[in-house]
Amino acid sequence: MTEIRKTKHTTYDLKYHFVWIPKYRKKMLKGKVAKYVGKTFQKVAEEYGWEIEEMSVREDHVHLFLQVPPKYAPAGVVQIMKSISAREVFEKYPWVRKQLWAGEFWSDGYFGAQCRRQSDG
Repeated sequence: MTEIRKTKHTTYDLKYHFVWIPKYRKKMLKGKVAKYVGKTFQKVAEEYGWEIEEMSVREDHVHLFLQVPPKYAPAGVVQIMKSISAREVFEKYPWVRKQLWAGEFWSDGYFGAQCRRQSDG
C-alpha cells in the first residue's frame, strides 16, 4: 500500500478505480496492442506524477487503480489517459483504426470510483 503523498501545499491520499472499453467493445486489446497500451498508460502516469497501483488490460476493457494528486479531476485523468493512449496506438498500429468504423479507439463513457484507504488492524 502506498504512503500518504505530499506536494508543496497539499497532503493527499486519493485513489481512483477506472474502467473503460474500446469503441463498440471490440476485442482490440490483445497481444502487442495490449502490451503497448499498458506501457503507454505507465508512461502517461509517470509524466503526470500519478502512480498506477494496479492495471489490467483485457481484450475488451481496461481497469486502472491509481493514485492521483488533487489538482487533477477524475474526468480529466480519464480524458488524458484515453486521448494519449488512442493517439499512440493509432500511430504505432495503423491497422487498428481500420477496425473501428468511427476512427475512435475508446468508447465515450467510463466507470470511476474513489477508493478509501483500508485501516490497519
